[in-house]
Amino acid sequence: MDPLDVGRVVVGMVLLILGGEVLVRGAAVLAVRVGISPLVVGLTVVAAATSSPELAIALGAALDGESALSLGNVVGANVLNVLFIVGVCALVTPLAVTRQLMRFDLPVMVALSAGLLLVSLDGRISALDGAVLFCAVLVHTVLTVLLSRRGQGAPAPGPGLTGQGGPEEREVRTRPTSTGTSLVLVLGGVGLLVAGAASVVDGAVSVATNLGVSSLVVGLTVVAVGTTLPELAASIVSVLHGERDLAVGVVVGSCILNIGVVISVPALLFTGGVPVPPAATTYDLPVMVATAVALLAAAFTDSAVARWEGGLFMVLYLAYTGYVVLAAAEHDALDGLTAVLVWFVLPVTAATLLLFTAREVRVRAGRSGTARSANPP
Repeated sequence: MDPLDVGRVVVGMVLLILGGEVLVRGAAVLAVRVGISPLVVGLTVVAAATSSPELAIALGAALDGESALSLGNVVGANVLNVLFIVGVCALVTPLAVTRQLMRFDLPVMVALSAGLLLVSLDGRISALDGAVLFCAVLVHTVLTVLLSRRGQGAPAPGPGLTGQGGPEEREVRTRPTSTGTSLVLVLGGVGLLVAGAASVVDGAVSVATNLGVSSLVVGLTVVAVGTTLPELAASIVSVLHGERDLAVGVVVGSCILNIGVVISVPALLFTGGVPVPPAATTYDLPVMVATAVALLAAAFTDSAVARWEGGLFMVLYLAYTGYVVLAAAEHDALDGLTAVLVWFVLPVTAATLLLFTAREVRVRAGRSGTARSANPP
């Protein structure tokens, strides 16, 4: 292992931490200055900024003829966003989920994930497929801002979630910083995040490729982790500052942009679109769709992502990564892990989420019935 590669990873991690701190401080104040919620800033400005490493990797990979790396990066990044980043943040503190996220943004993320799987079934993401996905993201962005302007982005707090934020949140929201300074902080934070991610990816990819790992696997694991470090840094710093809606917004917005922009732009720009390896359509893309559905179900229960759900997401991510690595190495333990996933982990996860979702439906139906009886026509 080259010490220079290790040095790149260490320097990149430092830049990511600094960039996340600066970006979140600037974005939180900017949201107040322009009159929109931190959620919308996370879904649009911060998500676009933190997704820039994925776009750069996708374009560079397409130019080098490594389109499988582009797709693997997007799929791996989305799985990591949901299972790892949301999992880590929820373990720190339960994450509040707004009505807008539950009713609009999360369903859009699920729909786009399913749409990407459908257009990939023929083995290629064509220019037409890319155009449809890109237009869907444009429409989502416009509607997100309009919904926020109409005041539909307010938190829908669950048990233990006041939706008002703690002292740190109020301190961030009221800091006397000008709009210009906030923009400088956002741009500076983005620069640090991009530089940090690039440094980490360069070092990690060098090590992985020297070990003879395939492009798809590198994209699903090493590059996906490296390019989602900005989202991880921004989300964790958001949680530490009490901006729980911003943390969730960054993840959801990044997943949406990864599908509608990061994979669509190479499909639009390069002849023949983006080829899809069979392994992606039979395993990786379905897993991405399943994680999006799991996040929607987790958010629906108590209008929050609880700590136990964060822990469950972490276990699922470790299982997914283990499967990808063992499959790439053709290890003998792959059969045993597959059996555990198929016959235990996945059924238990699905049953748990369905059980809590059904309970939440009954609770909400009971509340609705009580309200109608208390206020007869």
